[in-house]
Amino acid sequence: MFRTLTRIGLAALVAGSMATAAFAQEGKPVKLGWAAWSDAEFVTKLAARLIQDKLGQKVELVQTDVAPLYQGVSRGDIDAMMMAWLPQTHADYFKRVESKVETLGTVYDGAKLGWVVPAYIPESEISSIEDLKKDEVKQKLGGEVQGIDPGAGLTRLSEKAVTDYGLDYKLKISSEAGMLTTVDRAMRSEKWFVATAWSPHWMFGKYKLRYIEDPKGSLGKAEHIDILARKGFKEENPKVAELLSRMNLPIPELEAAMFDAQETSYEKAVDKYIADHPDQVKKWVEG
Repeated sequence: MFRTLTRIGLAALVAGSMATAAFAQEGKPVKLGWAAWSDAEFVTKLAARLIQDKLGQKVELVQTDVAPLYQGVSRGDIDAMMMAWLPQTHADYFKRVESKVETLGTVYDGAKLGWVVPAYIPESEISSIEDLKKDEVKQKLGGEVQGIDPGAGLTRLSEKAVTDYGLDYKLKISSEAGMLTTVDRAMRSEKWFVATAWSPHWMFGKYKLRYIEDPKGSLGKAEHIDILARKGFKEENPKVAELLSRMNLPIPELEAAMFDAQETSYEKAVDKYIADHPDQVKKWVEG
């Protein structure tokens, strides 16, 4: 009798300890990291809203550059990130932390990096990166490729493309916002430009742009964007980890939502996406 009660008491004590640990874990805010890219901002804020509203857990959003983002997840300072461009764009970053993080899932497939020009430039003039070598084309483009952040994988690959193709061009390092400002001004006056770009992005809904061919493959092929979490996160917060692992958005849906965010706000675009996709959201939350 004494032995039975001891076992029961021990089981209750263990269960109580586990419940206390779970409660303590759920009391901590989930830290989601993101870099200032439009696609990352939307999916991260969408996840944050679902975690807060559907799972009742607090969320802290941590915005930083790409390199510190990977470091933060690997050190455990950030719980998860939703913008690991693999296998090529973020290959260097991922390789450094691969043993210290866990992949929860793929948030979207078929992402693309490349260089774009406005549709009003005839394809007979520019259809490929090779065409940028033409003297008359270089003159009209001002010998510049409009770039983004210095730490971005797209910047590293674009620098490689300039070398691979032997281009006498300057890759203008800026930011996503800076690149978009340049694109907007050029489009208004139908000025020629070439810019680094990626899909999904809302600018393809606003402007008529086209990718130019990359016959050498310097900018890589289609990629998948994964969700990375710190080691131990799945065990400590299985509900959130499972939700994140089930999130997957078709790129056309994501681009439409990103365009909505530009026209209104990310908060309103998230609200609209959740309202327009109840079955999908339910599947993500409940499995």
